[in-house]
This record gives sequence, structure tokens and C-alpha cells, in this order.
Amino acid sequence: MSLVASSIELGLKSVLVATDFSKASEKPLRHALAIARHYGAKFYLANVVSSPAFTLAGPEVVSAAVDAAERDARRLEDALVQDGSLSSLRHEVIVRQGDLWEQLEEVIRQQDIDLVVVGTHGRRGFSKLLLGSVAERIFRNANCLVLTVGPCSFDESPVGGVSAIRPFLFTTDFSQASLQALPYAISSANHFGAQLVLLHVVPAFPAQDALRHPNAGDLLKVRDEIRIASLRGLHRLISQNAPLTRKPEFLVEFGSPSETILQTAETIQADGIILGLHRLAYIATACHMPWATAYEVVCGAHCPVLTVRSDPETRAYA
Repeated sequence: MSLVASSIELGLKSVLVATDFSKASEKPLRHALAIARHYGAKFYLANVVSSPAFTLAGPEVVSAAVDAAERDARRLEDALVQDGSLSSLRHEVIVRQGDLWEQLEEVIRQQDIDLVVVGTHGRRGFSKLLLGSVAERIFRNANCLVLTVGPCSFDESPVGGVSAIRPFLFTTDFSQASLQALPYAISSANHFGAQLVLLHVVPAFPAQDALRHPNAGDLLKVRDEIRIASLRGLHRLISQNAPLTRKPEFLVEFGSPSETILQTAETIQADGIILGLHRLAYIATACHMPWATAYEVVCGAHCPVLTVRSDPETRAYA
């Protein structure tokens, strides 16, 4: 019996980008626009005015901040219309005031958003979203797909380019949470005619120096056995799902999961990384764990990272 659901055909109908109107927000904005155009999806531009300083200063200051955000949003909308970025795209601008994640969660639910695009650094009230705990709350808790465009990601989305899409990297620890993302990885690779590279990282194994010890024969044997078993597991995952249009590549590496994922993505020049995530019950605590693999990958990746929560509402399909 398959460990994962059958492959799906992505059919994004709505794409939302979270912005603070800063220079740093331009990159995720371009990615979101390209994806919305590619899929013919409705495009949402969202800003949340959220700062304790505004609230403490009184309702007049909050109202002024919201008014300023609405002016910024309209100016940005006008600029996108004038340069053709919104040409033929259905779109809507949303400005909210309040808790960042609570407001975004409400918008996601009300507008039935299929994909949220966020950056990982910004300014003003939205900086908390783009810098730290709220960013992780989004990709851990959102009932939709989340694409994170980090500071090292491409300036332009490969979806909107004229060149062929390079490989997608799917990484798994064989947990049900990570396998939840596999149908999306297969669908994306087939949709764009890209190769899918499947990676399993084995952590907490003796360092290379220990393996070079004269008496390290048993360790080397164990490592080889783990590699063979893991490769078989990766092959089995593909055999249990819808076929890929291009021959996949299977990799098993040993080391730090986040460092290995980032290094592998660089080596194969991946155009995207696809991760399946656990939903954490105590997200406020988990968000402040700097060693969290997903967070380190999202912040350090040279390409966009698509995250799929372990129990998403499966809406983003045709």
C-alpha cells in the first residue's frame, strides 16, 4: 500500500503575496506575479499594519498608519498596472490592521487562497513576519501551500522565464509529514518538464574522520547498508506514485540535514526545493529554535522553497 497519496495536478486559482512595500519585498512580489500569470490565478496583494507602538499611541495613530498603508498599496497597484505586470490578471489589494498571522489567516480562509508567497526579511510592522516567528507560523500553520522567497533566492521566478526549468529538489526523512509533499513535487516536475531529485539525509552519523580510523570497517559497512536501504526507499516512493515524465535522481547523504539540503540544491542548481512539514502544537516555542531544519533551509536557500504542511486542505489541484 502506498505511503503517500496519488499524485495531483496543481491548478492554482488564487495566489497571495504578503508585502511591506519595501525594496526587500520586490523579489517575492515578482515571483508571485509570475506564478499567478502562469496558472491564470487571481492575484492578491496583502499588507498588514501591525505594531504595538501604533496601538499604544492610540486609535488616531493606528488610523493614520492604515491610511498610509492603503496609499502605499494603491501606489504599488498603479505602478504594476502601468508597467504591465497586472495586465490581464484578476487582482485585489487587501490592507488589514491587527496581529500579523491572525489577519493573514483570516484572509487565506476568506479568499480561499491556494498559495501564499512570503519573503524572509523586510521593514516596519511586517518585519516580524519576514524575519522571525510569524514567518514560520505561516508555513507551519497555513491551510495552503506556502512559497518562501529568501534573501538568496533568484530575483526573478523561473516560472516566468524563457529558459527550461532546472531540477526540483524533494527532500524526505520518510515521515508521513514529509511524504505529504511528494505528490506536489511529482506534479510540479511533470508540469514544467523538470527533473525531480529525491534526497534523504541521514543525520547523527560518525564524522568522516572517524570513518577513516583503522578500525572503522564496521561503521563503513553500516553506512553502506543505510545508504542502500535508503535508496531502495526512495525508489519505492516513486514506484508507488504517478509516473514522472523525466527520469528522477536519487541521493542519500550523511550530515546536517539543513546544510546538506542547501548544499545539494546548490550543486544541482535547483530551481526549487519542496519540503513537507509537521504541524507543531506549540508553534510559539518552536519558532524560536534556530536549528529547525525547515527554517534554516528557507532562510538560506538560493531558490524558492515550497512547503506543504502535514495536514493541509487539499485545494490546490485541478
